[in-house]
Amino acid sequence: MPTFNYVAMDARGKETKGSLEVGSQNEAIGRLKEMGYFPTKVVEADKAKPAKKAAKKSGAAKKGAKKKGGKGNLEINIKIPGFDRVKPKVLTAFTRQLATLVDAGLPLLRGLRVLEKQEKDANLREKISGIADAIEGGSTFSEALAQYPKVFNKLFVNMVRAGELGGVLEVVLNRLSEFMEKAQKIKGKVVSAMFYPVAVMIVAIAILAVLMIFVVPKFEKIFEDMLGGEAMPGFTVFVLNISNLVENHALKTLGVIVGFVIFIRLLLKIKLLRRGWDRMKLHLPVFGPVLAKVQIARFTRTLGTLVSSGVPILQALTIVKETAGNVIVANAIGAVHESVKEGESITAPLENSKVFPPMVISMVDVGEQTGALPEMLVKIADNYDEEVDNAVAAMTSLLEPIMIVFLAVIVGSIVIAMFLPLITMIQKVGG
Repeated sequence: MPTFNYVAMDARGKETKGSLEVGSQNEAIGRLKEMGYFPTKVVEADKAKPAKKAAKKSGAAKKGAKKKGGKGNLEINIKIPGFDRVKPKVLTAFTRQLATLVDAGLPLLRGLRVLEKQEKDANLREKISGIADAIEGGSTFSEALAQYPKVFNKLFVNMVRAGELGGVLEVVLNRLSEFMEKAQKIKGKVVSAMFYPVAVMIVAIAILAVLMIFVVPKFEKIFEDMLGGEAMPGFTVFVLNISNLVENHALKTLGVIVGFVIFIRLLLKIKLLRRGWDRMKLHLPVFGPVLAKVQIARFTRTLGTLVSSGVPILQALTIVKETAGNVIVANAIGAVHESVKEGESITAPLENSKVFPPMVISMVDVGEQTGALPEMLVKIADNYDEEVDNAVAAMTSLLEPIMIVFLAVIVGSIVIAMFLPLITMIQKVGG
């Protein structure tokens, strides 16, 4: 009788490992569930090591083939750290295509080979090839995905693993593709809303640079000749000093700005300061409501998608916490994890966090009591997606006049500073 190695979580969320002697993988999964465990990995002991070896051999064979090839087949593959990632948009398209192929009845391995041939992104094509080779060597799809954590995060891998264990991989891939598409949609709307203010800021900086480097210095020489050594107004001197600093020490000024940005980023790595910064972001006058709604939509959709796909609640909460992107929200999710671990409800720690509004807490409470928590979380996410649309539109309409006034004040101040000496001269002539 074959032996199966397993990794599972108990009711308290503690990970445990071991082995079982059973007839098949499904029987091992059933035995673990009878024991009160939530299996996350079940693989036959004899196939686990050969699978990894096969994946390594296939990779070595490909490298050897490249070296042996002629001049026409010579490929130089230089990997730069940080440049081997795959764009979210490309990964979303791959997931949707794979879900469609598997849902249509095409075997997983064949579907991967089809997508490998048509994939234009070199990084993703290489990863698909490695995944297909690992599956041919005996690995499961989730194990093959886990070899590339920079491309396929824990959410992706755990959802696929849950789909494999439940025999509903095509359903899980469809849910995962929908989740990624909606996440991309929200991100795209926020980025497009920020395009206008960023463009205005770039134009404002360009105008200021031209004025300070080329226009203002010429006025300084004119004023010195016309005033005959007399003192200029204080505001004019202030603007002229800034102009001289920018003109004569442009590189130093740029270096100071870059150094200041790096210093702020280093400060934000301190937990206390990062917590304060993340809390402040959620309460900013214009951007705060949008960021808060994006965080709520991400939390509810991620947790709802994971739980509805068969991932255990404690494991799902751990994944959501790691992908939160905000310390305050992550701490609130951590409190929910501890509450569920102790057998208590989800709503109490959500309410104590002061991050989630009463409507969200009430809907989560209803979903928890009726046993329809995943469906309720997805409904909340859908509602907040619409609220994010409205909030982004309101933010954009509010930012337009603010940015125009800001640009007018900056340019107007420079013009006034240049006219003050002329007004002083006219008054003296009139006297």
